[in-house]
Amino acid sequence: MKVLITTDWYAPVINGVVTSVLLLQRELKELGHEVRVVTLSNTLHSYKDGDVYYMGSVSANKIYPGARLRVNRTRSLFRELVAWGPDVIHSQCEFSSFRVAYGLSTRLGVPIVHTYHTVYEDYTHYFSPSVRVGRAVVSVFSRWICGRTACVVAPSRKVETLLRDYGVRCRIEVIPTGVDLSVYRQEPDPARMAALRQRWAIPANHTVLLYLGRMAKEKNLEQLVDQIAASGRRDVTLLLVGDGPDREEVLDYTRSRGLDVIFTGMVPHSEVADYYRLGDLFVTASTSETQGLTYFEALAAGVPVLCRRDPCVDGVVEDDVNGWQYEDAKSFGRYLSAFCGDAALRERMSREAQLSSERFSAEAFGAAVAALYVSVQKEAMPAVSGER
Repeated sequence: MKVLITTDWYAPVINGVVTSVLLLQRELKELGHEVRVVTLSNTLHSYKDGDVYYMGSVSANKIYPGARLRVNRTRSLFRELVAWGPDVIHSQCEFSSFRVAYGLSTRLGVPIVHTYHTVYEDYTHYFSPSVRVGRAVVSVFSRWICGRTACVVAPSRKVETLLRDYGVRCRIEVIPTGVDLSVYRQEPDPARMAALRQRWAIPANHTVLLYLGRMAKEKNLEQLVDQIAASGRRDVTLLLVGDGPDREEVLDYTRSRGLDVIFTGMVPHSEVADYYRLGDLFVTASTSETQGLTYFEALAAGVPVLCRRDPCVDGVVEDDVNGWQYEDAKSFGRYLSAFCGDAALRERMSREAQLSSERFSAEAFGAAVAALYVSVQKEAMPAVSGER
């Protein structure tokens, strides 16, 4: 089968969408499918590199940090993809690259499968001061996008429910993004781990609370800091791995609360698994996740998770098994104290974390998506008109 993946985000950017796209691309190829990708370049220049087409774009930082928008119609790219003739188009983003997906779909009569990665109403503060207005805009926009697809992939039941609340009526299938378990299950090199602890001066007797991800308003990092401070634990180190638009504010706030904090910034993708292993407990206060991909990765690395109660991790983070979903600062402190004070509990939860990650394998993810492609090809496409 010929599969075209369209996405506004691609390597070397590191985020959940890119992780999902790269994993899907790899798994589909492993299954014998021919895969091409359309994405945005970091300049005005459009070009092709192997099976990846880069469209010229401009910065859209004022809309969302790191975002870019296509600046030309890339007619030659469009003609080449028409000649290639994909059997199915899998759109991963709702903006610039979706226009290409939609245009090709209507020109060739092939179905679009669209993965709805982002809960946009949690990001409306970037463009609207009104939560009500922002949600209304997101609702209308989501119906428009989903109405032009054969099927929407929701990474979790939370996203499926949200889309139905928006009034989306098309077919929706829940398929969580997989994790390359082999990357996180490799036996850590003791010398490498010791060198990393020494590099960051992590106290030997401290429990390492790991946050790995974007440092942005929607991640509720200041609330996380408040809850750690309120726990009264002075035998913990907060390890922040990543970067984002709110980095300085978060770091200043963390230090003002008197916490022992280490900020690594962005780390090379090849070293991410080692940084997970530096953590004893993965902590987050975010409620903007669609599925919590970093939670899957932490569990695969044997790191239990302490997160806000959220429908997206129901059946993923199980209380007293591989972590906890907390309700408030009081329960956060109670769970944290239990974890720090019981070595046997920590060891058991680490084992359970790895075992529970089995259901999120990359192979299962790729097979489920490929089966969906076959299914949508058998269904009639809706009659819509689009860019040509």
